[in-house]
Amino acid sequence: MRKSIAVVACMALLGTACTQGISYSSIQPTADGKWGREELMEFTVQDPDTAAPQSLYLLLRNDNSYPFSNLFVIVEMTYPDGTSLRDTLEYEMADPQGNWLGAGGGSTIENKLGYKKDVVFPTKGVYTFTVSQAMRKNGSVEGLEALPGILDVGLQIEKNK
Repeated sequence: MRKSIAVVACMALLGTACTQGISYSSIQPTADGKWGREELMEFTVQDPDTAAPQSLYLLLRNDNSYPFSNLFVIVEMTYPDGTSLRDTLEYEMADPQGNWLGAGGGSTIENKLGYKKDVVFPTKGVYTFTVSQAMRKNGSVEGLEALPGILDVGLQIEKNK
């Protein structure tokens, strides 16, 4: 009995240590494992820390049906005063041999993709982040109607160490 209590206590401490620096984390599922061209993932951050620098990450879960080795996304951060900053980002999802770069085994891969480092939020208030996929096939101007194999999209904010 004492061993099981000690094991549970150690697991609780480890879980707390792993999430101690995270000030915000949210993940949203895509529709039927496909990320639609018009499907905006929106994340609302209320009153983030305005004193300490933080790092922002996109969290992505994909499966083996994802047909590309890279991913283009558009991220827009809207400040409390209504101004916004838009970034188009490209991430490598697989190496040249086709091996996924994220973590996980089996058919689901988890990716923690760097978005911004050393961000100091200038004011308290509500910050809104929207993330959309911007994938196109070679030679095509139109984006893909639905991007298969993307299961979840998230945003995580961590205090710098």
